[in-house]
Amino acid sequence: MAKFDLNDDSLVVIIGSGAGGGTLANELAQKGIRSVVLEAGKRFKMSDIENDEWKMFGKISWLDKRYVEGPARLAKDFPNLPAWIVKGVGGATVHWAGVAMRFQEHEFKMKTTNGTVPGANVLDWPITLQELEPYYEKAEKKMGVCGTKATGMPFHGKSSHYKVVAEGAKRIGAHCEQAHLAINTQPRDGRPACQVAGFCMQGCRIGAKWSTMYTEIPKAEATGNVEVRPESMVLRIEHDANGKANGVLYADANGNKHLQKARVVAVAGNSIESPRLLLNSASNMFPNGLANSSGQVGQNYMTHTTGGVYAEFEKPVHMYKSTVVPGVVTEWQDNDPTRGHLAGYELEILHLGLPFMSAFMNPGKSGWGRELAESLENYDHMAGFWICGEDMPVESNNITLHPTEKDQYGLPVPVVYKTDHINDTRMRNHAYARSKELFESVGAFKVNDLPPYPASHNMGTNRMSKHARDGVVNRWGQSHDIDNLFVSDGSQFTTSGTENPTLTIVALTIRQADYIADQMKKMNI
Repeated sequence: MAKFDLNDDSLVVIIGSGAGGGTLANELAQKGIRSVVLEAGKRFKMSDIENDEWKMFGKISWLDKRYVEGPARLAKDFPNLPAWIVKGVGGATVHWAGVAMRFQEHEFKMKTTNGTVPGANVLDWPITLQELEPYYEKAEKKMGVCGTKATGMPFHGKSSHYKVVAEGAKRIGAHCEQAHLAINTQPRDGRPACQVAGFCMQGCRIGAKWSTMYTEIPKAEATGNVEVRPESMVLRIEHDANGKANGVLYADANGNKHLQKARVVAVAGNSIESPRLLLNSASNMFPNGLANSSGQVGQNYMTHTTGGVYAEFEKPVHMYKSTVVPGVVTEWQDNDPTRGHLAGYELEILHLGLPFMSAFMNPGKSGWGRELAESLENYDHMAGFWICGEDMPVESNNITLHPTEKDQYGLPVPVVYKTDHINDTRMRNHAYARSKELFESVGAFKVNDLPPYPASHNMGTNRMSKHARDGVVNRWGQSHDIDNLFVSDGSQFTTSGTENPTLTIVALTIRQADYIADQMKKMNI
């Protein structure tokens, strides 16, 4: 394993090891560029992964102190858990369900498509689908996405859960398709085929699901060009007298502080920790935080418009005998304002384990008691969706620093403010209604609407923009203000799209790595 000196200022320092950070490390390593990856969490082994929802939630989740504010129910139900992400090498790719879908063309140009949206801060991306398509293909090949030309791997088998939903969709004239998953259906890339254990979101015990924990990170280290330092919490990014990023201060597992010199810094800590770090890196030259001349760092936080719908049937469905997301109803993924809302949503067929179902079920008017217990007794007779829709960027949905509360490192903790835009509410209600119609068409005797729960899709807060006044980074994820400072995670998303973000993060990162390598070669950074 490579070991680099703290005073080596020729390195790229990457903060975070998930879909963005882990991929960037490997892409640069394969080009001969050396980097240090600073990861706040532990380095887990495959033997640490258990098929147990609550054990794995406690083991891998980012549970450091945070505050949730806003009128949304999330603030009341989960006051200290706004996001369901991982603190460990591999980041959220340990937890994700493997859904890997490309953005649609209109989702890169929401302002052009819909114009000014009252109450929202909508902006077009500074890139197009056509520009990103070659990188989507590279990402699909890298990750092993089934059902794509890039891999040639077939889809997973059609589970009973999928068949119930697909039949309901057919009866109401809606389109349902199998999910493109970055989960092997055949042995590939040194990883086995899926055994359909059904605990995808707890980590894949056999490695059939793509995760940087055991794909990008080990491959990067094998080149000798990457050093991963787990349990290294980054405290601030330093800069020189000219405003150029030149080092990263971090605390190790024992609380000792170290300053790693850097030629380039890439921030990939997710949409809460990335803006928090930039804000905590304020200085006399950058009094409002690094890369924040626009005032947009931390703003426009998006999580997708979400909710759950779980129907109960007379006969068993056994939804858990499947990958977590076996299929997607895509009928309403387009942008059709005649539905009463802008942008689109998908209904992702999703099985929750019994422990999580008991935590997220909405007990209704009767409160906790018999109604909830009876539904849980019908667990093996359930089929259900997770609503995944485009979340409007709202400037006041943001990440800020708590004025007095500090974490274990003495840094202000993040405050996450999130509430619905009226478009989110209208979209969710439309999705609830269509889901009920679909399930009742195949005989459901009860349909339960679940409210949103802690976000696993976190986007925005350091968004891409054509003009520096409108965002934080340019079309390459490069800071408008500081040439050698990059953002490499979902916080750079200009809008959320309808699709799960991981494939797009990886595609953007592959593209960004090409740009960083080129700019380093030209001595521009």
